[in-house]
Amino acid sequence: MSKFTDQSGRPIIAITGAGVVSSLGRGKKDNWDKLTGGESGIHKITRFPQDHLRTTIAGTVDFMTAPEEGSAALTYALAEAAALEAIEEADISATDFGGQLCLAAPPVELEWQHRFQLNAEGADLTPAMQSYDRLLLAARSNQHPSFSPSVKFAATARRLQDRIGARGLPVTLSTACASGATAIQMGVEALRRGESERAIAIGTDGSVTAEALIRFSLLSALSTQNEEPHKASKPFSKDRDGFVMAEGAGALVLETLEAATARGATILGVLEGCGECADDFHRTRSKPDGSPAIAAVRAALEDAGVTPEEINYINAHGTSTPENDKMECMSLMSIFGEKLGGTPISSNKSMIGHTLTAAGAIEAVFSLLTIRNGVIPPTINHVNPDPALEIDAVPNEKREADVRRVLSNSFGFGGQNACLVIGREPA
Repeated sequence: MSKFTDQSGRPIIAITGAGVVSSLGRGKKDNWDKLTGGESGIHKITRFPQDHLRTTIAGTVDFMTAPEEGSAALTYALAEAAALEAIEEADISATDFGGQLCLAAPPVELEWQHRFQLNAEGADLTPAMQSYDRLLLAARSNQHPSFSPSVKFAATARRLQDRIGARGLPVTLSTACASGATAIQMGVEALRRGESERAIAIGTDGSVTAEALIRFSLLSALSTQNEEPHKASKPFSKDRDGFVMAEGAGALVLETLEAATARGATILGVLEGCGECADDFHRTRSKPDGSPAIAAVRAALEDAGVTPEEINYINAHGTSTPENDKMECMSLMSIFGEKLGGTPISSNKSMIGHTLTAAGAIEAVFSLLTIRNGVIPPTINHVNPDPALEIDAVPNEKREADVRRVLSNSFGFGGQNACLVIGREPA
């Protein structure tokens, strides 16, 4: 093992740049100042009418694009902003990145304004030809260049590739709430296989729409505590009643330590390990015994070559849903045992909401900032702790701590579970 390889003889993966956008603001400084200050970005929705909606709050990013541009445009704008910040910090050309692009993006669909437009254009068609399938087919054709990219899953990655000069075939994936972490894992694996010396992993999501709110409401997954938006997301609290949808993007520039050192890059941290395990129990619910989540955490620790005792902080998935928070704590207890009570565990979703496809990437950036700044962000709204969850949730106020290594969890709908171990830069 050399100074450039890990305990398994693989290239050490260095983090040389990071970028983030959330409902708290654009860029790492704005986000970190507000996050550690316990400020919430969740607010009343103003982008579209909320008539008859059970949930009328979200962590929307309202300062990036005009509402009429739609969720596809916002999803791209968020990804671009996070990517450019990360690339700038890595001191790499913003137009000639020269590495692999791994993107986590939300599922795409034809937005309502486009459906109405297509329907109007096809007024002389038979009813069968006016069906949704026919409209979708038309939107995917080149006859509608103004919005056909919004229903092409790879369009965001293709635009980003052209914008930053990534090489090879860009990867686009969507694995529910684990997507951002999975994109990072794919970047790590590409570097370990020697396919590239550099990769950028991005998770982005700008898909808060009325239709999305209705869908999650039908699953009873969303908080309905609309009166005080900033208090609605309360992970690990006894009175938690669901998550709050949100938007944002996170990006990491990953390089082999050898390549980063050779070009004189500043090493911000190390992506030490990744773990993933699927759960086929239910379309939305996690397996009650938490075994897939447990397997994902164990896989990440094993991949990193570390023990639970070497984890100083856990960046929880912590969605604020009754079932997920319970399952996560139970899973962690089975691995950490009594030590779990002494390991700080907090959820930034209490402040920014659940950014869905982007969550794993955003939380990886926050994990890196926790290590570099020696400050653990709090779990706000933690005034009524759930007595069944015996954890140190870093309640309500930030905490200074010597954090050398973070476990960042992402446990998603559909049984997608991914965990990352992020450590300090090598000595």
